[in-house]
Amino acid sequence: MAQTIKYIISIALLAFLMAFAGCNAPEAVLKAPRQDIPERFSPKAVGDTSSLAEIDWRSYFQDEQLASLIDTALAHNQELNIVLQELVVSQNEVLDKSGEYLPFVQGVAAAGAEKPGRFTRDGAVEHNLEIDEGRAFPEPLGDFMIGAQASWEVDIWRRLRNAKDAAQLRYLAVTEGRNFLVSSLVAEIADAYYELIALDHLLEIVSNNAAIQAEALRKVKIQKERAKANQLAVNRFEAQLLKTQNLQYGIRQQITEAENRLRFLSGRYPERMERDTAGFMGLSPDSLQAGIPAQLMHNRPDIRQAEYQLKAANLDVQVARAGFFPRLDISLGVGFQAFDPTLLLSPESLLFNLAGDLAAPLVNKKAIRARFNIASAQQVQAVCLYEQAVLNAYTDVLNQLAKLENYTNSYNTKKREVALLSESVNIANSLFRYARADYVEVLLTQEEVLDAKMELVETKLGQLQAKVGIYRALGGGWN
Repeated sequence: MAQTIKYIISIALLAFLMAFAGCNAPEAVLKAPRQDIPERFSPKAVGDTSSLAEIDWRSYFQDEQLASLIDTALAHNQELNIVLQELVVSQNEVLDKSGEYLPFVQGVAAAGAEKPGRFTRDGAVEHNLEIDEGRAFPEPLGDFMIGAQASWEVDIWRRLRNAKDAAQLRYLAVTEGRNFLVSSLVAEIADAYYELIALDHLLEIVSNNAAIQAEALRKVKIQKERAKANQLAVNRFEAQLLKTQNLQYGIRQQITEAENRLRFLSGRYPERMERDTAGFMGLSPDSLQAGIPAQLMHNRPDIRQAEYQLKAANLDVQVARAGFFPRLDISLGVGFQAFDPTLLLSPESLLFNLAGDLAAPLVNKKAIRARFNIASAQQVQAVCLYEQAVLNAYTDVLNQLAKLENYTNSYNTKKREVALLSESVNIANSLFRYARADYVEVLLTQEEVLDAKMELVETKLGQLQAKVGIYRALGGGWN
């Protein structure tokens, strides 16, 4: 009867301890992100539910040299390889968390000896007792043990399992971070590739104009010999030729830097940079398929990364809140222990223990409350980062759509300007040949057409980079 009363009192004390410890636990109020993203990117996009992001980057760019560069970069880019190692680290963190809520079992083997003083309690016991029919205690007294020990924290409040789930979500976030890096890398290589081809075209334009100006200089020298022109005209034509020739050096330097940038991105050392320059001016964006803003949640890796981080932060709050509640630890040990190795495996040497510890914070919970407050603040921060990622993606798409439209219109306008100025050069040369135009008009016309042709190439580059930008902004390039 007395033993039963003790058990009842113990259970009551444990129930009171658990209730008292958890009654002051704060509520986990999780902030939810905004979900008011617009239904479409523009009123003209009504009914457009397909997205460029669903197209594989090989099909989107359709350039074998560019595809080869991207393949090389995906295999050798150092920044990407660093992120891949972060994936390995994150994966092992999940493995670490997964083992924390399972029992820990350790094999134990120990040996030792002890010689207590004769006039100590243990010494007096040894010298006054005998074992096994007159056999005295050995001196020094040995201690040998072999067995196993287990310990287990019973995850009543899902603290350990929530921590494991949060680690899994962060692993998925790192995976999406890797995907976002791949998408950005594909776009960066395509940008640099088109820039390199544009520079090749600029160099070709400058070289061709230098040849035309050299021919004009030869003709004006002939006219000077025939007294139809003076030295001033010769000097002006020659100065213009030198200026044009000088442009080539700056463009060649830009080509070198663009090539080296591509080599760096693709993770290789200097070698011939192959590119297809033939159809550069004929490249144009395909029909725009921006889709709807809601598709960004699925297509943009940075948004999914922020989403996984937010879910992990929500679980972190629950983990921190579990610190206010009692913790139950169970320990178990079983094995053999004896003072003589020959007696170690005897049935009388068998020992075992089983214990349960229930601990709960009662006073001075400042550290626990601080961890809870930190987790709550980080959850709000994760919400803000998620909303920022969504807003940034939406704005990015709008900017790239506008850039593509404006550069396309600019290219069409500039193309007509180049055609008119090219015709004007022929007219000016004919008029100058028959002394019906001043040499200054010829020089100005040649300079204007050179500038216009270079601007046309730069406008085409802007158009193609906008094509790359809209593909990246919609979330393409990583799958």
